[in-house]
Amino acid sequence: MPTYTFRCSEGCYFDALFSMAEVPATAECRNCGGLAKRVITAPHLSATSSAAFQLLDHTARSAHEPAVVDRLPSRGVARPQRVTQNPLHAKLPRA
Repeated sequence: MPTYTFRCSEGCYFDALFSMAEVPATAECRNCGGLAKRVITAPHLSATSSAAFQLLDHTARSAHEPAVVDRLPSRGVARPQRVTQNPLHAKLPRA
């Protein structure tokens, strides 16, 4: 939900959360109780990487747009086993 900044005639500033469809042009000042007008400010942009946003978008999209499979996986082709060279992995149980 976007944050909007308001300023009253007394010079008080405060922030308020409103949905974009319901944001009022004026609000009651939280400090002095006067009438405050909405102030145009710079948007609060996130510093999150695009990879993080892609993951969030993919997760949200998969909830209402699940991936559709157009054919069954083939049974005859076995996946190659990955072999590790790490000596610590030799102590792990084998499936």
